[in-house]
Amino acid sequence: MTIRLGEDAPDFTAETTEGKIRFHEWIGDQWAILFSHPKDFTPVCTTELGYMAKLKPEFDKRNTKIIGLSIDPVDDHARWAKDIEETQGSAVNYPMIGDPDLHVAKLYDMIHPNASGASPRTAADNATIRAVFLIGPDKKVKAMFVYPMSSGRNFDEVLRLLDSLQLTAKHSVATPVNWKPGDDVIIPTSVSDDAARQKYPQGFKTLKPYLRTVAQPK
Repeated sequence: MTIRLGEDAPDFTAETTEGKIRFHEWIGDQWAILFSHPKDFTPVCTTELGYMAKLKPEFDKRNTKIIGLSIDPVDDHARWAKDIEETQGSAVNYPMIGDPDLHVAKLYDMIHPNASGASPRTAADNATIRAVFLIGPDKKVKAMFVYPMSSGRNFDEVLRLLDSLQLTAKHSVATPVNWKPGDDVIIPTSVSDDAARQKYPQGFKTLKPYLRTVAQPK
């Protein structure tokens, strides 16, 4: 199936390193980040999983769960986790989905629908599985990324994007290029000047009739 922004994230049941989950039930009323990997014991992914473990307290502050996925079985994940802790200095502190039959990978359109889970499979066989999905408490896909095999993902950017998504979901604002928490935000064109003056009595800046900025709402 094709995954589109604003549509429901596909639900599934899967084995993880923390037991069996039903995805939507596991998310609950929180945000979630699902990020996938082509195979266990691969170098780029080893660095990514370790970095996400370091970032987990930041996601916790944002009421956001994180969960990894690899096409290998859960038993392999447990062995890989030891390498991750040894080389990256952080133990994996979130669940990792085992997906040896490629069910979740195909459900989220991360891999060719005719791909087979039969062993042996190399990381190159699963190249398109390097994806990131940001999912809201309403279980809808809010953002997604797909990366090539050779380039490590920027999870600081995922955190920044999450901040933007949560801010814009709570307030009628948009965030400009390279926005960071605390920077000015944009008043959408759907908000009239009169409505903006009522909402922002402290004032706002009009650069063009369609481009108005204001201090980030608290």
